[in-house]
Amino acid sequence: MATGQSVLDSIEDLDDFSDAGSDYEATIKATKRRKLAGPGPQPPKRPRRKAALRATSSPSSSPIPNPPDSSLEQQQKHSQGTSRQVPPRPVRRVNKESQGISAEEIYDAVRSGKSAMVEVVDEWLDIYKQSREVGLLVLINFVVQSCGCKGVVSREMLASMQNAEIISTLTKKFNEDSVNYPLSTPGTQLKRFKASLCEFARVLVRSCRNSLIYDEYLFPSLLALLTGLTDSQVRAFRHTSTLLAMKLMTEMVEVAVMVSVQLQTTQRRYDMENSKGEHDRASDRLEKLQATITELQEKREELSSMMNATFRGVFVHRYRDQLPEIRVVCIEELGMWLKTDPEDFLNDGCLKYLGWTLHDKQSPVRLQCVRALQGLYQEKEFIGRLELFTSRFKERMLSMVLDNDPDVAVQVVNLLLLIQQARAEEGLREEECGHIYPLVYALHRGLASAAGVFLYNRLQSVISTDNKENEKSDNAAFFQILVSFYIQSEFHEHGAYLVDSLWGVAGSELKDWEAMTTLLLQDTGLMYEEEGALIELMMCAIRQAAQATPPVGRTQGKKSLSAKDKKIQEQDRRRITTHFIPLLPQLLAKYSADTGKVSLLLKVPLYFNLEMYTSAQWLEKYLDLLLSQVCGIVEKHTEVTVLEACTRLANALCSDSYTFSSRAHLAFSRLFDGLTECFSTYLSDMLQGTADDNDIYSAATALKRIAALSGAKDPRGWKLFDSCLELLKSRLESRELNKELMVAALKCAAFHLMWAKVNAVNSKPAEAELTCLKKEVRSFCRVCQTCLSLNQTEIRDQAFELLCDLLLLYSTTSVRSEPALQELVHLPSDSLRSELAAFLLDYIFTDSEDAELNVEGEEETKITLLQKKRNQLAGFCKLVIYGVLDLTAATDVFKHYSKYFKDFGDIIKETVSKSKLINPIQSAKTVCLSLQQLFSEMLTVDHSRQDLGEIRDVAKRLAMSFGIDLRRVRKPLVALHMDGIHFAFRESQEGEEQLPNVAFLEILSEFSLKLLQQDRAQLAAFLKSECPSAALSRPPVKLYQRSLEARLTSRPREQEQRGDAVSSHETPVAKRKRTTAQGSASSTTRGSWLDNISIRSSFHTPALTSTVQRQPDKQLPSRKPTATESDMGSGLTELESEDEFSSGPQMRKVKPTKRRQLSSSQTAASLDRQDLNSHLNLLSLIEDDNAQREEAEIEDYGSDSDRESAYTLPSTRHTSASVLDELFD
Repeated sequence: MATGQSVLDSIEDLDDFSDAGSDYEATIKATKRRKLAGPGPQPPKRPRRKAALRATSSPSSSPIPNPPDSSLEQQQKHSQGTSRQVPPRPVRRVNKESQGISAEEIYDAVRSGKSAMVEVVDEWLDIYKQSREVGLLVLINFVVQSCGCKGVVSREMLASMQNAEIISTLTKKFNEDSVNYPLSTPGTQLKRFKASLCEFARVLVRSCRNSLIYDEYLFPSLLALLTGLTDSQVRAFRHTSTLLAMKLMTEMVEVAVMVSVQLQTTQRRYDMENSKGEHDRASDRLEKLQATITELQEKREELSSMMNATFRGVFVHRYRDQLPEIRVVCIEELGMWLKTDPEDFLNDGCLKYLGWTLHDKQSPVRLQCVRALQGLYQEKEFIGRLELFTSRFKERMLSMVLDNDPDVAVQVVNLLLLIQQARAEEGLREEECGHIYPLVYALHRGLASAAGVFLYNRLQSVISTDNKENEKSDNAAFFQILVSFYIQSEFHEHGAYLVDSLWGVAGSELKDWEAMTTLLLQDTGLMYEEEGALIELMMCAIRQAAQATPPVGRTQGKKSLSAKDKKIQEQDRRRITTHFIPLLPQLLAKYSADTGKVSLLLKVPLYFNLEMYTSAQWLEKYLDLLLSQVCGIVEKHTEVTVLEACTRLANALCSDSYTFSSRAHLAFSRLFDGLTECFSTYLSDMLQGTADDNDIYSAATALKRIAALSGAKDPRGWKLFDSCLELLKSRLESRELNKELMVAALKCAAFHLMWAKVNAVNSKPAEAELTCLKKEVRSFCRVCQTCLSLNQTEIRDQAFELLCDLLLLYSTTSVRSEPALQELVHLPSDSLRSELAAFLLDYIFTDSEDAELNVEGEEETKITLLQKKRNQLAGFCKLVIYGVLDLTAATDVFKHYSKYFKDFGDIIKETVSKSKLINPIQSAKTVCLSLQQLFSEMLTVDHSRQDLGEIRDVAKRLAMSFGIDLRRVRKPLVALHMDGIHFAFRESQEGEEQLPNVAFLEILSEFSLKLLQQDRAQLAAFLKSECPSAALSRPPVKLYQRSLEARLTSRPREQEQRGDAVSSHETPVAKRKRTTAQGSASSTTRGSWLDNISIRSSFHTPALTSTVQRQPDKQLPSRKPTATESDMGSGLTELESEDEFSSGPQMRKVKPTKRRQLSSSQTAASLDRQDLNSHLNLLSLIEDDNAQREEAEIEDYGSDSDRESAYTLPSTRHTSASVLDELFD
């Protein structure tokens, strides 16, 4: 600034500043204060050049005169004698005499938020102009009431007591019944009160900015009391006073800027007038201008003095307060000061606080710090002053993109984008941008979108360096560089997530279908891999535009589209249809030989408005071209992915809801004719055994294509069932097992039976047809049962899956609504049930194949195998749930609940839950039977305690499935226990030891916790009746008896423990006082800290606490900082020197040091204030020093770094909830 003392230029002078107790005291001399306290209203004084605040007064000096008053002792006695009663409020009497607004009325107006603050402040100003003391008293009591304190500051207290004594008296008047205060009240009331309180502070300063702010009484006195309150151990005092002090400081900064502007303007006018010639110069005008300059300089110095003291007395200590809300307030207002008055505040001395707070342990503080930095980096003129800060803390900001709070990570990405945009090439290097790029694949949509904006700006900056011709070339260049990024990122299965991340910022480019298809159809321009990546991104963009929904994992609940979004969706779908109808046949023709690309392109028509094919005659020819291309692709390919894509498209085109469906039926019927003729050509040779390998391959490929298309079109017209069944029987008899041929034959025969059932439901077939169909089902099930024992994995798995589907389709449940189809019910034979159960144990609940894959390292194959096993287990569980198999068959599933919980836990848990809905008692008995089977297997193999512990783990998991409604599961649990007791005391057979199953009671005890008390007594009696007298002393029996009695005996013990805990909490703990006697250890420590508070002095580095979640790939370079003692809980201390502040980054995580115990001298000094300490034992109000130390350790974010990465990539497993939905639909 041109003139005026800088707000923080005098930070080096803090060596002379006292920090014991209140850090802010008015420096008006005692004689002057006595004069100000005289009776009668006095007009505001002319602004004085002398500072309103000096650092010479004692910590507890009062800004008002303090004549002796005998009424103080009476008041204290009265308050001590009536601790539960609110003393009479002298302020009300004073205000009634002056006929002005009272503190309670101001508080009510602020709390309601409905009154105009200007009117409230004007009414208070009327009081203040009549009597300064009365006005200040009203304002002070309003502050006290805003803190939630019941105490009232009387006129006598204000005149005779010092600030520390006033605060001590108010502390005793706090409400002991609740820890809440107005600023901590949850809900909308908190927001309303906080906003109104801030508005009151803003209006107060603005109303006083021309005169009263310079009267050397009001604001020095108010700020002195607020500074004392901010150093209180009572959270309500500290929080409320810090908020008010910071808001007042913000408004004073604005007034200081306004005064500085006026000073500069007046100085220019003076210089212009002074530069005139001697005859033209107006001496009286010069004198007026000089007087104005002098007055403005005095105002500026006085404001600077108040702001200096507030900054040092409040902000420097409270920005690292233990309460996160207080730290948030300080950082928020600091950001305002930096932006409002950059000349005084935008320097390294203030920016360092933002840098240190980036390491705060609480996410709201880090979030507010990042937002404050965003406001600075948005101003281009600030960039030069932020260079040192950027170089010092850039690495920390880069690491915060993995913050464990996604909201913080989102704002950090936005901040880094501002840095990149402001500094162009000097902003972030490419390797630094590499920290942000992977976030476009994060599951958190907000974070991914922010990273998408960052990526888009980087891509545009690269494109802008190239020569641009027109808009189309721009989009073509955009797709080329986007494809390169997608290929290099190596997340090729997650194109949908990349598109969704860019959708908000690059939606217009991603919807440029013409640019994408032009790049694909031209012969030159893209490499082979780039074409595949562009097709995948184009398909993801088509899906996003047509469905208007984000990919799986990024949806936040069920959100219905608005009318506007639906309209945009329809428009996009229409544009997609119009553009791709003529071009899709060309794309299919070009890429028809490429499996991956053509399978993607075949999905495009699924997002069409297919009715548009009949909307214009010229579009019908493209339908014929599409059908011919699809049929040609089916004849070319045998890959499963391509055939499945063709099947889905055929199913959509053959839908009867479209008028052109007959043309699609005709095209696919011709395709069926050709494929059936090819298969029939080689059938007789295969049945006779004379077909060579080429013939078998041709027949197998034809049958495979028929099986695929049978999912979309009824194949019964081609009568392939008998041929396929005969082929399967001949191959099983001859043991010439061709995998491709037999799997295709099984599928064709199964589809024939499925379509037959659909036709039987839709029409009313004759009884002879039903009899014939049932014979076909029985014959096919026998063939599949034979296949279950084969060594060919593909054939065996296919037979099992088809059996599960057909048994369910022809079950009793499926025809319950159709009595005429009862004859079609086919129940599995006993041998088939045994085969299905054996399949579970041999091929699903086994680790042999997984171990082989683990050795080979084929992770993708392992995931595919697990998916197949989950589908097979789901098929078996459906048979149990829908009554095809008895509930007892579920024992083969339940007993593997614990061992295979990671792979199949969700399916087994849902099966247990569904079985309880079918028959609760039988389900509980099945659970018990599962455990009995495990126990019996343990006895036959080897009796060991380790195996018994594993069975108990299974029992624990199954016991949790009974839920918490014990009355609802009462009968099932009793039945379970009775079955278990019968099993435990089963008579021993010949050659066995006495009571071999008695150890089963240890397993059964895991279910005792779920029993009601009356059932426990009943089961205890039943146990005695079943148990032989000689076995009552056995350990398992005693353990089970104790489990039945545990609930009754544990209640008084719990109550006793609770009583001990409560009594221990209620025991008063000595509090650490912030204001200590001279010469004590804490004052010595603080004094030495204050001696080093200037920028050029020794600053300790902050004890950095990692808020970044661990990234397995690499960690940023780090340097170990030095931890130091701190009296607050944020874990922040200060940098050792300016050189260290400007040196390299410090990213190392260290543990926060424990605060030292109070020294003996400090403890002795604290006894001098025994009366105050007796009232500082309220746990609801006062913060314990030990609690501070513990909380600082508990809040350490070291454990956060052990969590999973902040950006979670989408799962490559395509199972999710679809299996369970399909399982129990």
